[in-house]
Amino acid sequence: MAKELLKGNIAIAEAALRAGVDAYFGYPITPQTELLEHMSRRMPELGRVFLQAESEIAAINMVYGAACTGAWAMTSSSGPGISLMQEGLSYIALSNVPAVVVDIMRGGPGLGNIQPSQADYNQLTRGGGHGDYRCIVLAPATVQEAIDLTVLAFDLADKYRAVAIVAGDGLIGQMMEPAELPPMRQRPRTRPPWALTGARGRLPNSIAAFSIEAETLEAMNWQLQAKLQRIREHEVRYEAWLTDDADILVVAFGSVGRIVKTAVREARAHGVHAGLIRPITLWPFPHAPIEQAAARVKAVLVVEMNAGQMVDDVRMAVCGQAPVHFYGRPGGSIPVPEEILERIMTLSREG
Repeated sequence: MAKELLKGNIAIAEAALRAGVDAYFGYPITPQTELLEHMSRRMPELGRVFLQAESEIAAINMVYGAACTGAWAMTSSSGPGISLMQEGLSYIALSNVPAVVVDIMRGGPGLGNIQPSQADYNQLTRGGGHGDYRCIVLAPATVQEAIDLTVLAFDLADKYRAVAIVAGDGLIGQMMEPAELPPMRQRPRTRPPWALTGARGRLPNSIAAFSIEAETLEAMNWQLQAKLQRIREHEVRYEAWLTDDADILVVAFGSVGRIVKTAVREARAHGVHAGLIRPITLWPFPHAPIEQAAARVKAVLVVEMNAGQMVDDVRMAVCGQAPVHFYGRPGGSIPVPEEILERIMTLSREG
């Protein structure tokens, strides 16, 4: 299909439609409201379910209920709304049903502002709610990647019966770029055998996120951990750019990763061999590629639109092989290539 000029929020919404989403439940919050607005028009046109809930808490529990029937259900929000959804996400995780969540991150803490941020990293990659679970987290750096990763989120959620999160930010949601949408695909009308679809002619199914008996709950948890281990082993995604001869390794995700590319190009124009590793899956995190690259460099620089969150995962991956430095801009401030270049050049001189 031909490329179109698309805003990130609209591109994500349309990608979800073409991936086969059956039901969308959400509540407006900037900077992702255009996504909900697009769904409010397009879902009824396609004969699918759209409902603006009374709150983010209601929305995630509607997603939970629809997912239990085997429907492909999703919601979208931003930081404060994602915080309100955490209890529901914990229930979904232990229930082993698929769900897709889009988080277009904004400045925080608190109500913060509507400017771009990456400050939801810890909340998204550590499960966020109570109990021992993780969500698959995919971080796009372009509008095209936002489309591709939205489709992938539905496929991974369905494959593992898990929560898959597309973690963008205000830049990704609001920017416009040429991008290509996938064709509309047809979802099978039969629901999976585990789904709650009524028990006429068969034994009833049961989906639960609790057990009174500690031994039973422990067994459920170990089954969940085994699934998460399979995801760790098979679903790590990242981009390695100019890392083969790099002396300075920069690690950044999402929209910051594309900003870092400009700084890396400029550093090389000044004779400094810099390279980039951009995690695409924030969870599972690409520990092994970063560990391998860190063994060959003088220093590692982590750049984020927050006060320092992914840097902890990078430190664990580097495992003391090279010094790890951090540069961040919290509260909705966006780093520019010149700032990042200055730090790369400083690290090169110190090395």
